Amino acid sequence: MAKEPQTPMDDELARHEQEADGAEQAAEQAAEERLMEGELEGLINDEEPLEGSVDNPEAEMLAAQVGELEQSLADAKDQALRAAAEAQNVRRRAEQEAEKARKFALEKFVKELLPVVDSLEKALETMEEGASDVHREGVSMTLKMQLDVLNKFGVESIEPHGEPFDPQVHEAMTMVPNPDLDPNTVMDVMQKGYLLNGRLVRPAMVVVSKKAD
Repeated sequence: MAKEPQTPMDDELARHEQEADGAEQAAEQAAEERLMEGELEGLINDEEPLEGSVDNPEAEMLAAQVGELEQSLADAKDQALRAAAEAQNVRRRAEQEAEKARKFALEKFVKELLPVVDSLEKALETMEEGASDVHREGVSMTLKMQLDVLNKFGVESIEPHGEPFDPQVHEAMTMVPNPDLDPNTVMDVMQKGYLLNGRLVRPAMVVVSKKAD
């Protein structure tokens, strides 16, 4: 059958159908694009709570427990350090007390022995005239032996004649005007003083000069 020739009306209808088809395709494409955008937005909205999910009660509880354990560990370390420091201080004090006891255990004995030394020195002074050489030598040797023993155990004498008066180790018995000496100078030693390992056992009894009137 021969195809009927198209009229201008037919051409117009065909053109309108093509435009309608194009509009329909454009509408469908726009709808698909909007649908895809909506799905993407939904996915993004669904992911936000996952990214910021810090309000998990179990995670918060675990974090709190970790914080408590870390604080407990820090406290335990601090207590251990304090205990070690205290033990070291106690040990040091005990060592110092033991050393002090060792050094000064003879203090009372030395005090009791010093009058014997004083007596030997005075006896030697009074024997200068009218005494035999044998007697003087015997007393002198006895005194020397006594002083050597005291020195061996850390005892030393204080003989401050001509030195400035020191109230820490001297005891002023009297003050005498003396124009030839500076004030507060030891003019005479009435009794020697003694130290035991640097600690004063007995002060030296002295006569101190003062400014002449």
